[in-house]
Amino acid sequence: MSPGLAPGAIYGYHSAAMIRIGIFGGGQLAQMLTQAAIALGVETTIFERVADSPAGRFTHHEIVGEWDDPVALDHFATQCDLVTLENEFVDAAILASLEAHGMPVYPSAATLRVVQDKLWQKERIAAAGLALPAFRPVAAPEEVLAAAETLGWPMVLKARRNGYDGYGNATLRDPAAVPPAWERLTGDGSPLLVEAWVPFARELAVMVVRGRDGETRAYPVVETVQRDHICHIVRAPAAMPTAEAAAATELAVRAVQAVDGIGIFGVELFELPDGRVLYNEMAPRPHNSGHYSIEGCVTSQFENHLRAVLGWPLGATTMRAPAAVMVNLLGRRSGTVGRDALRAALAVPGAHLHLYGKRKTRIGRKMGHVTVLGESLAAAEEVARRAADLVDL
Repeated sequence: MSPGLAPGAIYGYHSAAMIRIGIFGGGQLAQMLTQAAIALGVETTIFERVADSPAGRFTHHEIVGEWDDPVALDHFATQCDLVTLENEFVDAAILASLEAHGMPVYPSAATLRVVQDKLWQKERIAAAGLALPAFRPVAAPEEVLAAAETLGWPMVLKARRNGYDGYGNATLRDPAAVPPAWERLTGDGSPLLVEAWVPFARELAVMVVRGRDGETRAYPVVETVQRDHICHIVRAPAAMPTAEAAAATELAVRAVQAVDGIGIFGVELFELPDGRVLYNEMAPRPHNSGHYSIEGCVTSQFENHLRAVLGWPLGATTMRAPAAVMVNLLGRRSGTVGRDALRAALAVPGAHLHLYGKRKTRIGRKMGHVTVLGESLAAAEEVARRAADLVDL
């Protein structure tokens, strides 16, 4: 139990007439969750570590403070009926302390504890009998070199916690790469694991939503294209044989079931040249590869996450058009976002534009996205790229 939480307090019974969901984090995912909540007549309370967050501007209920601050955490808890999260970086022990005081938390502390440690996550997936690259924990550079005798070169060295968008990873192509990678990745104290390199043909992803009663639905398998380890393009649905898409979907659903996930989960996969699919990793929250669902599907990933954690019926995950392509709007410079950043792109017919409300842009920063629906992936992508190129970021 976190020090400072009121002894014996029972949370989860907010007095307001409207349901209010607390969200750890105030970035673009919390912003889009809040937008979906408004349409459902649900309020949100944002708990972010810094003021003026994109999501915090969408609600009157905002707590600013460190997530492990007992006073701020207690204040947050009194403003919510249940709690969810927009990222996996809140420590599972904090969620457990809320659960101990009667606050419903989804995904649960037990689920987050497994998912936020990549070693425990992969051990759980392996125990479920799902295919994934060979891996092992490493506690010293010498253990990395020893692992190479079995896994071969190249290998991938990963921080077990707090890695995203390529941060916390290093590709090791020979023994000389081990010392600098080890020094860089152990800088924040995270333990590491090493994983066999996968000569994948492309990367895939599946959004899976699972309700409190176990009802589970999957969105179409999508192809994700990375730029400098950051998701750049999402093509929905991925062009692949029906049987292979079904196998990828089954793997993703079983992975979420293996961690007893509740809510929306982004499951990342590797497709091999022979069509087989391997598990890569998962995110216990809305995911970049599911943003296309706002316009592209009957029910967006954000609305379905809210439905799932509230215990409401899940919405249909079918697509509204034969194809949808999302292009991330990544910063191309450093500076302030102008008021007319979208003006030119808005003239492109069929382009659905989203800016995340970040005051400052920098090279490679996720600033927004554009989604285009079409009769084919090629046609949708041409329009999406054209609109993205016109955004001034």
